[in-house]
Amino acid sequence: MKNAIFFLMTFVALSFSSGCQKDTSSTLVMKPAAMTSSEIVQFLDDLFLEELRESPQSMTYLGMRERYNEWNDISDAARDKSLDMTRDHLERVMAIDLSRANDSVKLSVKMFIQQSNQALEGDRWRYHNYPVNQMRGIHGMIPSFLINQHLIANKDEAQAYIDRITNSTILLRQVIEQLEIRQQKGIIAPKFVFPLVMESIDNILKGAPFSKGPDSTILADFKAKIAKLELSEADKTELTAAASAALQNSLAPGYYELQTALRHLEASATNDHGVWKFPDGEQFYNFALQRTTTTNLTAEQIHNRGLEEVARIQSEMLDIMKTVSFEGDLQGFFAFMRNDPRFYFPDTPAGKQAYLDQATKLINDMKARLDELFITKPKADLVVKAVEPFREASAGQAFYQRPAPDGSRPGTYFANLYKMGDMSKYNMEALAYHEGVPGHHMQISIAQELENIPKFRLFGGYTVFSEGWGLYSESVPKEIGFYSDPYSDFGRLSGELYRACRLVVDTGIHAKKWSREEALDYMNSNVPHSNNYNVRQIERYIVMPSQATAYKIGMLKIQELRAHAETTLGAKFDIREFHDVVLKDGSVSLPILEDNVTTWIAKLKI
Repeated sequence: MKNAIFFLMTFVALSFSSGCQKDTSSTLVMKPAAMTSSEIVQFLDDLFLEELRESPQSMTYLGMRERYNEWNDISDAARDKSLDMTRDHLERVMAIDLSRANDSVKLSVKMFIQQSNQALEGDRWRYHNYPVNQMRGIHGMIPSFLINQHLIANKDEAQAYIDRITNSTILLRQVIEQLEIRQQKGIIAPKFVFPLVMESIDNILKGAPFSKGPDSTILADFKAKIAKLELSEADKTELTAAASAALQNSLAPGYYELQTALRHLEASATNDHGVWKFPDGEQFYNFALQRTTTTNLTAEQIHNRGLEEVARIQSEMLDIMKTVSFEGDLQGFFAFMRNDPRFYFPDTPAGKQAYLDQATKLINDMKARLDELFITKPKADLVVKAVEPFREASAGQAFYQRPAPDGSRPGTYFANLYKMGDMSKYNMEALAYHEGVPGHHMQISIAQELENIPKFRLFGGYTVFSEGWGLYSESVPKEIGFYSDPYSDFGRLSGELYRACRLVVDTGIHAKKWSREEALDYMNSNVPHSNNYNVRQIERYIVMPSQATAYKIGMLKIQELRAHAETTLGAKFDIREFHDVVLKDGSVSLPILEDNVTTWIAKLKI
């Protein structure tokens, strides 16, 4: 499956197919060669929908209720059929006559061809990933998807939820099959992954109906959703009993089978952490960097740029130390920021709620100032939530979930409040701006709301663009007076420093054969975060090779293009117009972004 739907499913598994199948009975027919722009957009949408309908989970993400009781097919057979569809679609699109197309449509066709070719090229590395890992494994996706994506508006949709619980056994068995294939090829997650995954599964199976005590996470969610329906108490009781039976008789046995397979696999696992250990690992990592950054930067170039950025940012931190009259070296300042209780909310329910309240206020304050920075603003609402207990122990510090296109679900900024010592007050501003506004919510919601753009572009994208924009968005509010507290400005710099260190560590692990301990030592020596936090981050980079390089590479490109525009245009430069140019085409590769900005500059110079 191409990037459009793959982007929607990134938390499911690295590079897994969504189970597209070539439908030989499809009603799609080849359009006439010379089409208008609107006809081409419609044709691309037809292809997108043909692909989408073979991915039940992607349809649910987009608010569609078709195949609402199913999971994606992640078998090799489904992946092969998906590639057949990609080849077929690519052939059709390459035959389009663009003589009547406008520039936007020409860009769409170009992107469609590029993404299709990359999907076909990437199939060489089909098995070069860990379908079960502590970050985005399918084992954790199942409850997360049911809770956050599967809405229930009536009895049929409640039954579909139950059916998905039942059908989870099929999905989990397919996961086991995929693990066995990778084991035969010598692609096994490092040893540290297995206890974390086991703990996550144990948490999913904690509580009723699996054991005594409060309801399990999934059952509690199901009960809360059907409680809001206008159903008789008898119907609600019957549905609850059916959900409990499905959890006990299908989901739990499926997870137990997976745990058995993982224990067997763990016996063959090693402490080699980089993908250099994979078959053709060096070539795979080079491909992964190219795919992630959309550039031809080498691992060595990225590593060295990271070292340069680390030195620059730490120099700015020294200036803040002087501003707050701290006496000592940078490591001493880091220790002070880590350990002084004034910088943290208490690790209590009240403290966690205070964090959510303050994060919401920061976002609302920023919303009130958006007109100073943007012309186009998102229509979708944004809410702040804590990461759910069942996955908070292994999830990242914060992340964003896009809104449903039909408005049935707002955008969500998830803050991980598992350990309040990892969620400092001084870093709150940067996180809120990155995940909310003007960061991911701004960029992703605007992209979804663009008109006359093919759907594969509205719902797809490039990590280097979205995360580059998110990191760039952390710094922009400072230009209009935010980060007035120097400690909060230190938090901004600490976030940027962490992304710079990622360039060093990701390439260190996967290209330079650094051990987990070497990578951890580097992080502990260069960032203000705790050792425990750094451990989780290093473990993330290990199981998601190259992904961590997207943030800083994307930010640097946006800053570079903005600096070029400011220098070239002088008084004609308008920050609001620049941001519109950056966001106007949704998530694009960095070469396309550069072309867009260059074209805009050229038009204004005339």
